[in-house]
Amino acid sequence: MNRAEFEARCRAEGYADIVERELAGGTVTPMHTHDFDAQLLVIGGEITIARDGAAQAYRAGDSCEVPAGTRHEERVGPAGVHYLAGRRHTAG
Repeated sequence: MNRAEFEARCRAEGYADIVERELAGGTVTPMHTHDFDAQLLVIGGEITIARDGAAQAYRAGDSCEVPAGTRHEERVGPAGVHYLAGRRHTAG
């Protein structure tokens, strides 16, 4: 998936907030949750997301979804990660 396809999909699914981010290599974000649904598209580098007892690595062109309230951990590969994140805030 490319950037234009990701942004179009996000907007079509109500993800109005799309941000571009970079995290340094080796960054670890311990188990946490978000109060929003998230979609992620990796532009470069690598990030591993652990949830539901399993971990999956994502690299350039890969995308994933993390629903609001999902406990997860993020681990960035040694070269860092550059990604787009779409956020859809849920009614609460």
